[in-house]
Amino acid sequence: MTDAEQLLNSWVETVQDYAIFLMDTGGRVSSWNSGAERLLGYRESEVVGRPGKIIYTPEDIAEGIPEREMGEALARGRAEDERWHVRKDGSRFWGSGILNVLRAEDGRPRGFVKVFRDLTERKQFEDRLRRHAEELREADRRKDEFLAMLSHELRNPLAPILNSVYVLRQQGGAVDPVVEQARNTIERQVRNLKRLVDDLMDFARIGLQKIRLNKQRVAFADVVAHAVEDVRPLLAERRHELTLALDATEQVELEADPSRLEQVLTNLLTNAAKYTEPGGSIWLRGRVEGNQVVIRVGDTGIGIAPELLPRIFDLFTQADSSQSHNQGGLGIGLTLVRRLVDLHGGRVSAKSDGPGAGSEFEVRLPIAVACLCTPEPVAPEVYSPTRLQVLVVDDNVDGAESLATLLRLAGHEVKVAHTGPAALEAALNYHPDVAVLDIGLPGMDGYTLARHLRARPETKDAILVAVTGYGREEDRSMSRAAGLDHHFVKPLQFDVLQRVLASVV
Repeated sequence: MTDAEQLLNSWVETVQDYAIFLMDTGGRVSSWNSGAERLLGYRESEVVGRPGKIIYTPEDIAEGIPEREMGEALARGRAEDERWHVRKDGSRFWGSGILNVLRAEDGRPRGFVKVFRDLTERKQFEDRLRRHAEELREADRRKDEFLAMLSHELRNPLAPILNSVYVLRQQGGAVDPVVEQARNTIERQVRNLKRLVDDLMDFARIGLQKIRLNKQRVAFADVVAHAVEDVRPLLAERRHELTLALDATEQVELEADPSRLEQVLTNLLTNAAKYTEPGGSIWLRGRVEGNQVVIRVGDTGIGIAPELLPRIFDLFTQADSSQSHNQGGLGIGLTLVRRLVDLHGGRVSAKSDGPGAGSEFEVRLPIAVACLCTPEPVAPEVYSPTRLQVLVVDDNVDGAESLATLLRLAGHEVKVAHTGPAALEAALNYHPDVAVLDIGLPGMDGYTLARHLRARPETKDAILVAVTGYGREEDRSMSRAAGLDHHFVKPLQFDVLQRVLASVV
């Protein structure tokens, strides 16, 4: 043995953190350092002359892993591995090692040197992290499914209530003021419940990063008009004075999701109405600053305390949680506003001079096009009087019958079914122009029913409309894949369905 080899052996023997041993060309151990003895439990005298593969698991030995690694080392000069190994007492540890080829002066291999260390703690930590991540994903999945089911169960009873209100509105003759007031109250409260469910589901989708914007070119003035129309019943109920000052913004177009922007303004206006005493003032002002449209929604309401202002957009934060001013709500509306504005590339801020001094929220959004032309006047919607054959399918009997009544009052012929198989049988005999389908049907869900209707010559050209309690993006995607033309979430405003029917030729 040369002086260099003696020095190397001396150094190898002092290394405690690494197991190092030599093997001949046949894979039998020829030397064994103290680090290998400490890690593997074998004394050198117990292992010299024995195959080095005794440190591998029986599964790896059966698969020929030791021979495969020696072959790789001979071909490439070295082989690396990270796997479970076995100690003398049968316990296992996670080891990371390198197998190098030792060569003679003429280049021929004369053995191998194996260097590896115990990484069990790191492996266990990584495994815990992976299991934790999997558990979090599974918890998110269960939460998403629970919220979807909760949304479905909450929306289903709202649909027949709102349909019944519409039916009552269709009745002619004088209406007792007390009855009219009760009818208006029912409609307002149904809309409030729908908004709460929508906010809850939207927050869940944003939190799970599952919300997607359906961006298109949209007139800013149209977004404002729709939002104001949505909150007008609440403003009337609380006798608020609303002032609109849009200046030149009526000519502005945005690249945005119109329904989401309407949701932003609706939430801000609703918030202003809830936290402003009856008879107060609310304003919505808009102007153009450079390449942005700036919207300010303000009120003369209860204001925001200075210590609350920095976190007013945080989840579950409310401007005033005292019993005297508690207007309900989940405390997620402003959080949704901020997330939706962020998704549009804008920003939102709030200011208030303190309790009793009112508040104002400012939204800044990028402008897509500043149209210099005068907007074309929008003609009032006129629904087609064409009599259509409509099939209504819903296992909620009240929901199906109330919608059928509305459609009949609108002049259409209607048949009703409450299960998927019954609907399919009715459709093949009835040949509907339009089929309004619930998704969660017994016997055959709405997606499967839609596929059957698309596959049959009698119904392949029918307009298929999903009206359902399921409103996730995944649900909408499944509707499109099943051949449905429209996907609406309960409770559906009847004029939306009327526009679909009016498009049928």
